[in-house]
Amino acid sequence: MPSPPQIRAVIRPLLAGAFCWGVLSCSKPPPRRSTLSPATSATATAVDATTLLQRRELGTMGELPAWISHLKVIDLDQDGLDDIVFCEAQDNEVRWIRQTAPGSFAPEALLAAAMRGPVHVEAADMDADGDLDLLVSSMSVVFPNNDRIGAAFILENDGAEAFTPHVIIENTSRIVDMRAADLNGDGRLDLALAQFGYDQGEVAWLEHVGPSPWDFTRHVILELSGAVNVVVDDFNGDRTPDLVALLSQQWEEIYFFPNDGRGRFTAQRIWGSTNEDYGSSGISVTDLNRDGRPDVLYSNGDGFGPAATPGPRPWHGLQWLENTGGGGFRYHRIGDLPGAYSPVGVDFDQDGAIDIVASSAYSDWNNANRTVTSLMWFKNDGRQNFTPHILTRAPKDLITVGTGDFDGSGRPSLVTGGFYIYPPFDEVSRITLWHR
Repeated sequence: MPSPPQIRAVIRPLLAGAFCWGVLSCSKPPPRRSTLSPATSATATAVDATTLLQRRELGTMGELPAWISHLKVIDLDQDGLDDIVFCEAQDNEVRWIRQTAPGSFAPEALLAAAMRGPVHVEAADMDADGDLDLLVSSMSVVFPNNDRIGAAFILENDGAEAFTPHVIIENTSRIVDMRAADLNGDGRLDLALAQFGYDQGEVAWLEHVGPSPWDFTRHVILELSGAVNVVVDDFNGDRTPDLVALLSQQWEEIYFFPNDGRGRFTAQRIWGSTNEDYGSSGISVTDLNRDGRPDVLYSNGDGFGPAATPGPRPWHGLQWLENTGGGGFRYHRIGDLPGAYSPVGVDFDQDGAIDIVASSAYSDWNNANRTVTSLMWFKNDGRQNFTPHILTRAPKDLITVGTGDFDGSGRPSLVTGGFYIYPPFDEVSRITLWHR
């Protein structure tokens, strides 16, 4: 591996351009003023649980620090065992770590190259042939860029996990998230898009028009920059798939898009911050209070922004938007986590309550004491009161988390991916499995 000075010589010019994309956003002008309630902290004293999990590195470390922009736990070959599919944004690749037996893994496999800066991967059977295809969101350039260089790929699975790439849209605002659902009720899977762009971006959807499985027409829902994630679920109970999107940049807002069932969406802002450096970093969907309605988990931990030095902020942490029914949401602060990213809902201790696990991408690694947190478990007491548990203090800069069964026990294990653009580079990883 090159020495730290050699790596820094490569990284510094990139950082001078203010690293910015749909996972790590920056250079935020003042936001519109929100009329919603400000955040309040609900953090309890953290419990030291650093001996709870064992750490196991998977795959192959390269010569340079990894850029694992996203990972997805999915049974890709449908053999009943969870696998790991992930994006390596620096190498422009999508790769697969296959679980061959509980706790055993095949050598890491390349699924697709020349993916133009892949930053998100999902799975869906887009051609209705019974196997899982892959949806890859591409930014082309992960540093600030206003050019229309985004692309979306579908990797067609031949049934034996050999993949043919299809470009379904390109020359568009940089795409950072893509989810499949039948958005217009015609029986075919469409695609919801989060297009970060830079100064210009959109939330959009791609209508599956056929006759080819790879033919789509794009419809813009909202023209605002900084979309980080878009998620799909029936949020208002009308049995049609709706969208929720997180916007960073100057907005720092969450939007709900109810669907009339025919692919016509209206935009409703359901939360926003007046803090220009709030650091919105991700959303996911889970029924946190188990009332039968999908809620939204939300992390704010982006450490780039108006401040000159990337790093944690005292307001970073987790919150959830409780789905109160009929399209209503109520904001709750869960707890503090400097550099918070990738919130995941999972019954981690198997007590019947949904807990939350999240990683930290911006702990204070320049502090000599390094009393930092890299991975946190927020234990739910069943009444949505959360106690933070520190799972590990290293490695640094984890921006993506997945959960699955990787030992045949039925208990959830964690998988993390590291993304390293900022020194020091002495505590790094690539794909790491955390199990009991």
